[in-house]
Amino acid sequence: MTKRIDFQVDPSGYRHWRIDYDGPVANLYMDVDENGGLFDGYLLKMNSYDLGVDIELADVVQRMRFEHPEVKVVVMQSGKDRIFCAGANIRMLGGAAHSHKVNFCKFTNETRNTFEAAEEDSGQKYIAAIKGSCAGGGYELALACNHIMLTDDSTSNVALPEVPLLAVLPGTGGLTRVTDKRKVRRDLADVFCSTEEGVRGKRAVDWRLVDEVVPNSKFDETAQARAREFAAASTKPDVAQGITLTPLDRTFHEDGSVTYSTLEVVADRKARTVTLTLKGPEEDAPSDMAAFTAQGARAWMLRLARELDDAILHLRLNEPELGLMVFRAQGDPEVLAGHEQLLMDNAGHWLAAEVLQYWKRVLKRIDVTSRSMVALVEHGSCFAGILAEILFAVDRSYMMEDEFEGDNRPMATVTLSAANFGPMKMANGLTRLETRFLGDAEALENAREKVGEALEAEAAEEAGLVTMILDDIDWEDEIRIFLEERASFSPDAMTGMEANLRFAGPETMETRIFGRLTAWQNWIFNRPNAVGKDGALQRYGTGVRGDYSMERV
Repeated sequence: MTKRIDFQVDPSGYRHWRIDYDGPVANLYMDVDENGGLFDGYLLKMNSYDLGVDIELADVVQRMRFEHPEVKVVVMQSGKDRIFCAGANIRMLGGAAHSHKVNFCKFTNETRNTFEAAEEDSGQKYIAAIKGSCAGGGYELALACNHIMLTDDSTSNVALPEVPLLAVLPGTGGLTRVTDKRKVRRDLADVFCSTEEGVRGKRAVDWRLVDEVVPNSKFDETAQARAREFAAASTKPDVAQGITLTPLDRTFHEDGSVTYSTLEVVADRKARTVTLTLKGPEEDAPSDMAAFTAQGARAWMLRLARELDDAILHLRLNEPELGLMVFRAQGDPEVLAGHEQLLMDNAGHWLAAEVLQYWKRVLKRIDVTSRSMVALVEHGSCFAGILAEILFAVDRSYMMEDEFEGDNRPMATVTLSAANFGPMKMANGLTRLETRFLGDAEALENAREKVGEALEAEAAEEAGLVTMILDDIDWEDEIRIFLEERASFSPDAMTGMEANLRFAGPETMETRIFGRLTAWQNWIFNRPNAVGKDGALQRYGTGVRGDYSMERV
């Protein structure tokens, strides 16, 4: 079996990033250890990165929110001379399996989306302070920041050179942010993305590729001054102390299963399915936010979010053939509702807000996971509030109807809450229920009127909250047939179908990023012009241009 990729890291073990905290300002340095690649066969030269570098960055961003809420501005910069970041490591991309390349791109975009949204969600503004060359994925890092500063000298530039050098799409997220976020004019963007050497100085500002250029002699001083200026203007409340994100309680098993404290992941490699059973809280919610904060990372709402997030990432990268994810949830929905209500009632408290925002990100992670997904609402289930969002994220949901012989668990129910009508928005800017009932305002309003009701099967089906209800006679056979059928379909066709069906409604920058990743970049990474034995990724650095098929498809 290949090496398991672990998405849990600790700051004491960072190899590629370092941070200096100075009150409301954090200076984040990208200082990649070229010998610290996730796999053998390549060196991470010129501050280039692989998945391991991005796993650390994701951890940095997460801990910045929970462990350092005092931070209002983060200055992202290079720890090396004359280079900001050369982007994704080309040797890594050239040698990686197709599935790894695509999932690597997906994770990097999710990470960039997370720190890009940190200003709006958490009051933490990111500044990119660029000295030296900033190319490809390096410029993607900068583009996801809220403000970009560039040194005005003869060597510092920004570039998206993927098309001329590598025959691949510029960054999926990078290209989209150039047009949708930076609003670079289309013809200028065409020039920019076709030019290996990139753009520097005043032209970079004129073309909206950066926000300001600063003389090299004043750059460091100006970057810190700008950070202090932004921090002073911030409306983020002062928070004296955060909480510690302690290591997850988990055990990996040889058969692919994983045991967490709030989650059981059971793999069936022969059937190509994996079942994720979420365990509801066993104890009542803390009495107030002081008690919740005292629990820290042990608080059930935060613990489940972290464990579910880890499980989804683990399955993506380490179990690529487990193509069907089955979600179950067991517990007392009323106890669960109490835990959620504490956060919703105290949404102005920094930690409550961060946990709710984290749940929004975890649910988005589910939305863009390229697996078939089904939820089983069984007796004893606790699909309530935020957990009910999973029912609206998956491709289908089945619910037990009436009593089942020999099953003494409480009757299966679905319970909606205020969390289903606003705070958990998808990438398309709509809630999952708005997306589900697109164009049917009456159905949406009908669902809103049922907030707080424990809806049994017939009522849940009538409200449009589940796909199908099944009684004791049909349940076992119907579920078995569905699982076998779904696992037998072409994963390629399923990925294409599911990605199209999951995001009805308006297009946003975020849906464009993941749509391009699912379709265009997925396709390009399969084409010989990029990854063939004479393709650009294989010939990069040899001085010989890739041998291209010139047929337009």
